[in-house]
Formats: sequence, structure tokens, C-alpha cells
Amino acid sequence: QVQLVESGGHSVQAGGSLRLSCSASGITISSRCIAWFRQVPGKEREGVASISAGGIATYYADSVKGRFTVSRDRANNTVYLQMNSLKPEDTAIYYCAAARIPLKFYKDGEFRAVNFGDWGQGTQVTVSS
Repeated sequence: QVQLVESGGHSVQAGGSLRLSCSASGITISSRCIAWFRQVPGKEREGVASISAGGIATYYADSVKGRFTVSRDRANNTVYLQMNSLKPEDTAIYYCAAARIPLKFYKDGEFRAVNFGDWGQGTQVTVSS
């Protein structure tokens, strides 16, 4: 079955950078929109960034736009989330997810957790001030 494994979460000072990785097995990332979500205890899971199956289209939440970059490494079947200029409010568990519908790109109002069926275990990102 599909397995997504996030890695790269760490504790970092505000202003620092991290790169999260989402390694996929059981699927080819080029067939699915892959997205990053994050969740803080007591709050709903929120979309952070998504990348289309073709890797051309990307979407970012307003809160991270200009600071985060999502990219694909087809050779390694891996999606990355480069996070720069990190802020304490970026602290969360970050999850990688694959869309339920192949090739469908999710952004804006359709960028919701319900549209993603395969999830990783999450990786903790903690940004200290």
C-alpha cells in the first residue's frame, strides 16, 4: 500500500531554515498532487503547500507564501518542503499527504484535508524565539 514518510523536522531558532522530506512508496508522486499540512494541538489541520502531479503548479497558504517552497524529486520519489525565515507560529506537526484523485491539483478552496487520502506519520517542527 501507499506509504508516505516525513523526515527533517527539528527544533530551530526563529529565522532559521529547515527542509522537510516526504518519501513515497507504493505510489509515484508524479501521479498525485502532494501536499503539506500542519497541525497544532487543539486546532484543525491546515494546508501549507501543494504541488501538482506534473510539478508545475504550486500553491501556498498565505501564512507561508514567500518563505516556503515545495518541490519534487522524481528520481527519488520524494517531495520536499523548504522552510526559510521560520517563525514561532510555524511550530506544528507537519504532514505529507497524497491526493485521493490522481492528477487532480488542489489549491485555494479545494485544498482541504478531506481531498487527501494517504498520509504520513508527521514530523515535528519547533521554532523557538
